[in-house]
Amino acid sequence: MQLPENLTEVSANQCFGGVQKRFRHTSTSLDCEMHFSVYLPVQANEGKVPVIYWLSGLTCTDENFVHKAGAQQYAAKHGVAIVAPDTSPRGEHVPDDADAAWDFGKGAGFYVNATQKPWNHHYQMYDYVSRELPELINEHFPVDRDRCSIMGHSMGGHGALVIALRNTDNYVSVSAFAPIVAPSQVPWGQKALGSYLGENRQDWVEYDACELVARAEFPLPMLVDQGETDGFLKEQLKPELLEAACEAAEYPLTLRRRDGYDHSYYYIASFIEEHIEFHMEHLNAVKLP
Repeated sequence: MQLPENLTEVSANQCFGGVQKRFRHTSTSLDCEMHFSVYLPVQANEGKVPVIYWLSGLTCTDENFVHKAGAQQYAAKHGVAIVAPDTSPRGEHVPDDADAAWDFGKGAGFYVNATQKPWNHHYQMYDYVSRELPELINEHFPVDRDRCSIMGHSMGGHGALVIALRNTDNYVSVSAFAPIVAPSQVPWGQKALGSYLGENRQDWVEYDACELVARAEFPLPMLVDQGETDGFLKEQLKPELLEAACEAAEYPLTLRRRDGYDHSYYYIASFIEEHIEFHMEHLNAVKLP
């Protein structure tokens, strides 16, 4: 695999016959240096494989999912690549929350294109995840751009739903663990959207899954997973709002409520196999040329 000068391999570890890699590059969307992780199954040695993007939640980097979810064994089994970007721009020159809050600023980019100063220069995570990074992956890695799905957790679940609903031509399916489904209606989202986008709530609609389901060009298969003992369930997540929005829009949604499970990576690791199998059912159904 020939890498461009702008892309540096940071680490590579053999894992379940494939390889877990981490890379560094300079992002033009974010105007800073970024890291992302890629798992390539052994099947990628023989040709292009389908790819699933994973978006992580608040405070995370690209490595949380890689280290904690246990997804590599299932990616290896099904012959699918998994790409995990970071959750925000990084670097000393990148602005951060003045009070070093964990739910805003670095580690909390919310997958939006910020319009308000000082965030608007670097915090263009929507463009990075939906355009810049996939273009880089498609050009330099053995993945099939026509067999691409996306999933995520919490803030990353919000990002996965929004990006998929706004770009239905680019994805085959979407899933989320404990997503922030209605950021316009919950404290985490109101803080982030108000600061990154300004107080005009009409601008928030583009980043609210409950608003977007009625506007999707066509309904992608959607799976949402929610732990019933999640400490953020009632105040921040509110899956019933997405359920109602999908019902009103006649958008097919599979919502799985898990008794006894919380918001942690223990919960994600318990059901990541089901999510990969869900995506593979649809990725494998894509007709190859």
